[in-house]
Amino acid sequence: MPTHVITGAGSGIGATVTRRLLERGDEAVLLARDAGRAKELAGMHPGARTLVGDLSNPDRLSWALAQQSMPERVDSLLHIAGVVELGSVGDLTPKAWHFQLNANLVAPAELTRLFLPLLRVVQGHVLFVNSGAGLAAHAEWSAYAASKHGLKALADSLRHEEHANGVRVTSVYPGRTASPMQAKVHQQEGKEYDPSRWIDPESVATTILMAIDLPRDAEVNDLTVRPGR
Repeated sequence: MPTHVITGAGSGIGATVTRRLLERGDEAVLLARDAGRAKELAGMHPGARTLVGDLSNPDRLSWALAQQSMPERVDSLLHIAGVVELGSVGDLTPKAWHFQLNANLVAPAELTRLFLPLLRVVQGHVLFVNSGAGLAAHAEWSAYAASKHGLKALADSLRHEEHANGVRVTSVYPGRTASPMQAKVHQQEGKEYDPSRWIDPESVATTILMAIDLPRDAEVNDLTVRPGR
């Protein structure tokens, strides 16, 4: 059965995708930042396996995964985790930039490097959950948008590099989605959060499953999902 390595499985889109994959009988391997979080994820998603690796410290991911039992096969690598910290260019510190660039861009690049050998064996799929901010940047979103613009470049380059190996690469660009991250964004913006105004994580999960389930004669490269209300 297919095996999927998933980041961001603790909430929002990642939790929804994980649940749906497990419900249909697929294997899920969930990346957690530490042992405590791994225990929480295992409780949230019975039947899933966990790996410990901190996306905020990509330099240590190779070492961390080398200490653990890796899956024997990987059919898809789903980069769904993300962090956001709003602020103007005049106010954001290097710490805020590194926080977002590490988790949103450098860590996905490093995880992809580490799992590519397994993905090539089965002609697997790498899927990046990007953002509308990966296509257009607005005031107060510079660091987050820069990390997501970089993620688009990573996906586009990877697609060209791995096409001959049969590895498919997809970027999904959701608009605002009802999730804990969106609640945090609204708090930072000083706005009231009404989840009914935004995309349900189930809808984004449906697009992700469509992309990875597509027959081998086709590939979804870029998929933009906008609020329908």
